[in-house]
Amino acid sequence: MPRMRSGLVWVCTVSVLAGVVIGFVGGAFRWCLQLADRWRVDLVTWAHDLPGPGWLVPIAVAALGATLAAVVVRWVPLAAGSGIQHVEAVYRGAARPPTLMLLPAKFIGGVLAIGSGLVLGREGPTVHMGAVIGAQAARRGGLDDRDVRLMQTALGGAGLAVAFNAPIGGALFTLEEATKSVHIRTVLVTLFSAATAVACARLILGDQPDFQVDPVAAPSSTLVPVFIVFGLVTGCLGALYSRLVLSFLDGVAAVPRIPAVAKAAIIGAIIGLVAFVDPRAVGGGDGLTQLIVGGGALALPMALGYLVVRLVAGPLSYAAAVPGGLFAPLLVVGALWGVLFTGGLNVLIPESNPSLVVPMAIVGMAAFFGAVVRAPVTAIVLVIEMTATTSLVVPMLAATAAAVLAAELLKSPPIYDSLRERMQPDGNSGPLDSQERRNRGGQ
Repeated sequence: MPRMRSGLVWVCTVSVLAGVVIGFVGGAFRWCLQLADRWRVDLVTWAHDLPGPGWLVPIAVAALGATLAAVVVRWVPLAAGSGIQHVEAVYRGAARPPTLMLLPAKFIGGVLAIGSGLVLGREGPTVHMGAVIGAQAARRGGLDDRDVRLMQTALGGAGLAVAFNAPIGGALFTLEEATKSVHIRTVLVTLFSAATAVACARLILGDQPDFQVDPVAAPSSTLVPVFIVFGLVTGCLGALYSRLVLSFLDGVAAVPRIPAVAKAAIIGAIIGLVAFVDPRAVGGGDGLTQLIVGGGALALPMALGYLVVRLVAGPLSYAAAVPGGLFAPLLVVGALWGVLFTGGLNVLIPESNPSLVVPMAIVGMAAFFGAVVRAPVTAIVLVIEMTATTSLVVPMLAATAAAVLAAELLKSPPIYDSLRERMQPDGNSGPLDSQERRNRGGQ
């Protein structure tokens, strides 16, 4: 028993030390992305004022950023995509823990890809960087293989916590999605690493929620059926989004004659053109989400346009196979869908409450996330922490549960299960060739 307690104390100590590292690394990564977002908006404004074909400037810059990110992936293939599926595969013993080389690859490649405007999430790189730090800390701390896998998974959750400034959400992600385990060893390592990581990241980014939301009154309990209906429809939209992600991955991979770097450049150029039209339509989407949940006016045709663009641009950007995740773009799609649903409700039922726009948008963030990722509790807690809003817990629970139910009934698998099944035998992400699919039973 004393040895077991000593081992538990040591693994918790290692998790705290590793949490410090991912906190500062992830905080620096987010700071770089915030700077890149400002530069991108300034670049588009400057391009609009240029004489002649100023639209070529953001196209060239986005294409260059995507190209350089693809070059990074060419050197370190594991850096492609989100990396969350790899973290889960490592925990299950189906892949090897990441090496230290992945850390700079994810950092630099992520800044290049997301900073250039690709519609990707910052959480993918921070989760994978956390996994690298966790695995390296465990090895250097003399922990056994089981604890190496646990540490890389727990620190991946800490990376998610840093990405969204949501320590409880990051911890729940590890427990609900990555490990599906609540053993005391897993819980303690996860909580220590997430708390330490977020505390350190806040020294760089500040101590405030990601989104500034005015106090929101709790909707009437009589409206819970409306939120359930909203959740059911959101689940159908989530199933569609998951299918689009996989379809775009297959579609881009179906053109083998074009090198991967060239594909990324083409996708980057397309996103750059969209950025010239409206910078809010590209990138992670935090600015657009803040506009919505902050109570800013957004006309329904504009909301519909943003939604359609992001439903396509997100999967297209992910198909570029550069460092970047899926979570952050899901949140803005959910918020936009909430705006549109409320607008349609006001048209069909003119006496309905127009003040539901912000509540429905916030609920939509959690419901859409839950439908695609199939981690409903994580989705709810993440959104509550990011918006510092607790008055919407009941409608959020109802809508997210309904969204997950709808996705299940449509037999849409969790997106990271699908991506994990498509991983190559060496752990790299990507569609399997036909022979490998046959070897794995048609997956």
